[in-house]
Amino acid sequence: MKANKPFKPLNIAVVTFSDKRTRADDSTGDLLQKLMENDGHKVVEREVLSHDKYQIRALVSQWIAREDIQVVVTNGGTGFALDNVTQDALMPLLDCHIDGFGELFRQLSFADIGTSSVQSRAFAGLANRTLVAAVPGSGGAAQLAWDSLLGPQLDSRQGPCNFVGHLS
Repeated sequence: MKANKPFKPLNIAVVTFSDKRTRADDSTGDLLQKLMENDGHKVVEREVLSHDKYQIRALVSQWIAREDIQVVVTNGGTGFALDNVTQDALMPLLDCHIDGFGELFRQLSFADIGTSSVQSRAFAGLANRTLVAAVPGSGGAAQLAWDSLLGPQLDSRQGPCNFVGHLS
C-alpha cells in the first residue's frame, strides 16, 4: 500500500449468471456486493441473468458503454458445463485480456480445491476502459477472487501498480 495515495471508490456492476437463482436468493451476488461495499466501493447495478449468451453480451455491453461504471464483475458460468457461456459471451467484447488474472486465480484455487481448479475458466480484461472480471459462482471462489485479486487491484493505493489508473 502506498500511504500517500488517496483511496478512489469505484462504481461497480455485478451480475450473476444462473438458471436457478433469482435476485432474492443470489447469495454469491450478495457476498460480492458486501465485500465491495466493505472495501469502500459502490455497487451501482446488480442483476441475475440466465445462461443466454446474447442477453449476457447485451447487458455487459450496455454497462461497459456507461461512463459511470468502471468495473463489471460477473459470477457463474465459468466452468465446463454446456450451458456455461460466460467466456463465449464476453471475450469478444474485450479490448485486451488480462491473462494473469485467470492464471493466478487457478493457482490460488488449487490450494482450496486441488486439480479441480483447472476446470475454472475465470478471466478478466479491459473493454472501453472498464474492467470486466468473470469469476465462478460459488461463494468461496468469488470471495477468493475478490480478496486475493480484485480487491487489491481495485485499490488505488496498491503498489507498485493497480487497475484503477486504467479505468475511466
